[in-house]
Amino acid sequence: MGQDRKHDHIQLAAAAQTPLDGLDARFAYEPMLAAHPDDMDLSLPFLGKRMGAPLWLSSLTGGTGMARDINRNLARACRAFGLGMGLGSCRKLIFEETCREDFDLRAELGDDRPFYANVGIAQVEELLTSGRAQALADLVGTLRADGLIVHVNPLQEWLQPEGNRMKQPPLETLRQLMDRVPLKLIVKEVGQGFGPASLRELLRLPLEAIEFGAYGGTNFAKLELLRAEPRVMEANLPLVYVGHSALQMVEEINQLLESGPEPACRQIIISGGIRNALDGYHLISLSRLPSVFGMASAVLAHAAHSYGALKAFLDGQLRMLRVARAFLRVNPRPDGR
Repeated sequence: MGQDRKHDHIQLAAAAQTPLDGLDARFAYEPMLAAHPDDMDLSLPFLGKRMGAPLWLSSLTGGTGMARDINRNLARACRAFGLGMGLGSCRKLIFEETCREDFDLRAELGDDRPFYANVGIAQVEELLTSGRAQALADLVGTLRADGLIVHVNPLQEWLQPEGNRMKQPPLETLRQLMDRVPLKLIVKEVGQGFGPASLRELLRLPLEAIEFGAYGGTNFAKLELLRAEPRVMEANLPLVYVGHSALQMVEEINQLLESGPEPACRQIIISGGIRNALDGYHLISLSRLPSVFGMASAVLAHAAHSYGALKAFLDGQLRMLRVARAFLRVNPRPDGR
């Protein structure tokens, strides 16, 4: 056995070279200060419940057979690992009263993990205008969810052929919703993230959390352009390249905490462009607010394949997170100095 290992070392030594320009300077590697973290507890309080690890699972859609299978795989994984879950858009369940089986996942998830329904800000405005805001509370109650995610997506709605037009700023719609319907709310973006002024206003609201949906991950404005005619895509493509990265948003919130009043919202879900648990560990370590991270695209690919593939992927990510916490310290400067 030892001889085989040494033979492998000889054969693979050249391939194992690591060029200096690939050095990850976000971290100081401290191999002297911890044992191997096989039994490290990753659990934390979040959204009024206890999660088994700081990883948030969100699906991207609902209303199709594939989405149903994906959601059920995600719910099973949340139960197995103790994670929180946000649904994809529940629009069909509200407006068409169909596809309940896509979203009715509380029994599979369990009662002790965070579980949030999801609807777009344009649909919230429509329900408020038509006097049907109670439908949102009914949605949360029907699904036995803890609350509602409102996704704010003006660029996506603008570029979507079937998109809705918002008649007022999303901030005003949110305030009206909070005045009329007592719900626990999370507000998220869908690929561009939030700028400093938007973050400042959101922190002033008594939200359960802000989810970034930052630039660098799945971008729903670009997704709609990929569905569009070539002339429409050519005319609008520059719009999809504006936004804010997850790192920029963490740093902006940290600055707002230093210079502004105590925020009413005190939890964040860092998502958008997070490729793996090492990215997530970096960002939640920098955050001055309690935070978890989400990896929608990577998780979705495995959930669409099978529950076994998803479970193996998440197990690997949480093992990476444990070893990062044991041996890596985050450098305060991005350049590592």
